Amino acid sequence: MSEDKINHLSHLILKGIKDAPVTFKADDVSVLREIKRLISAEVHIDEEVDAIVRKKLAAYTKKTDEGTPDWNHQYNRFFEEEMRKRRR
Repeated sequence: MSEDKINHLSHLILKGIKDAPVTFKADDVSVLREIKRLISAEVHIDEEVDAIVRKKLAAYTKKTDEGTPDWNHQYNRFFEEEMRKRRR
């Protein structure tokens, strides 16, 4: 995800939070900075898991082409497994 998309999404989230009946102990800039940090961390985790899953799929003796239904099924299964491991 590009920096522009993270900025845009962060501003949308901040606007949504500000529309809710909540008060912040920090200023808007600090809250926005924290939202951006959290989004960036999540994007980084997704990229790491993607690399791990692709490495697993490449190690299979039975090769399947990327984008085929079988490859997509295996990719999604391994991706979910890796994400579950990280969320424990």
